[in-house]
Amino acid sequence: MAFTTIALALALSFQTAAPTDNSFDQKASWAWLTKQCDFGPRVPNTAPHVKCRDLIFEEVKKRCDTAELQPFTHKWSQDGSTRKMWNVIGYQNWDTATTRVVLLTHWDTRPSADQESDEANRKKPIPGANDGASGTAVLLELMRHTKSVPKSLGICYLFVDGEDLGPGLDEMFLGADYFAKHQPAKKPQYGILLDMIGDADLEIPIEPNSYHKAEKLTLGLYRHAKSIGMEKTFPMKLQGEILDDHLTMNEHGIPTVDFIDFSYDPWHTLSDTPDKCSAQSLGKVGKFLQSWLNQEEPWKIK
Repeated sequence: MAFTTIALALALSFQTAAPTDNSFDQKASWAWLTKQCDFGPRVPNTAPHVKCRDLIFEEVKKRCDTAELQPFTHKWSQDGSTRKMWNVIGYQNWDTATTRVVLLTHWDTRPSADQESDEANRKKPIPGANDGASGTAVLLELMRHTKSVPKSLGICYLFVDGEDLGPGLDEMFLGADYFAKHQPAKKPQYGILLDMIGDADLEIPIEPNSYHKAEKLTLGLYRHAKSIGMEKTFPMKLQGEILDDHLTMNEHGIPTVDFIDFSYDPWHTLSDTPDKCSAQSLGKVGKFLQSWLNQEEPWKIK
């Protein structure tokens, strides 16, 4: 479908939504971003990785009705080692809900800065301020604000591991794939993925795989962004196709949209540091999600 058709569908289906709830605290979210980066690169089988896992899990236990670690392992092609990884999962209203959404992001970081121009730096792990810490920072703060959503809406906060192990696609998206293959008995109806949403110059256009695999959800989300005056952050235009955690979620029956700003020069480099990110960007995404979830029936995609 041509993009002009997408734009027309969005325009024709436009409806007024509730005002954006501004209680999401972007400063608190920023603090979560810097705490993760202070640990250092969160590469599986390292001390910073375990420290970050524990930080996330402790917060999930405070904010969710139930919390769990979902362990899994992967034999890494680069050195033959067995890498221990964990998805961190929290549930709100899950057992009593009639509709359930999974909000996911990855918290691990790339073990190789493969986009560095200097070959000597390519084997070093990236700091992962935007690519890893940004989505995690938003969800950690959002958890504090979603106890008040309609009780008929259940939320799964899913922090996936092993998204960026690599180097090839066959060794990426590991945690999302594991979750999708081991879904809870009460399955989610749809998902929203956050990846690289901390860029100081944030713009999150429509990701083509999201549109083609989860059309109604994509249209609903971007329509909502326009209705609350956030069309500059979530513009009604296509970006390039992204291969990400949402692919395996869609393949396993969970329509999932990827929110990602891939126009980020420090991607997979040693320059992916907090100074390239912005608390305002975290705030925009957090406030959008809070507004979306606080609709009377956010899961009914009109």
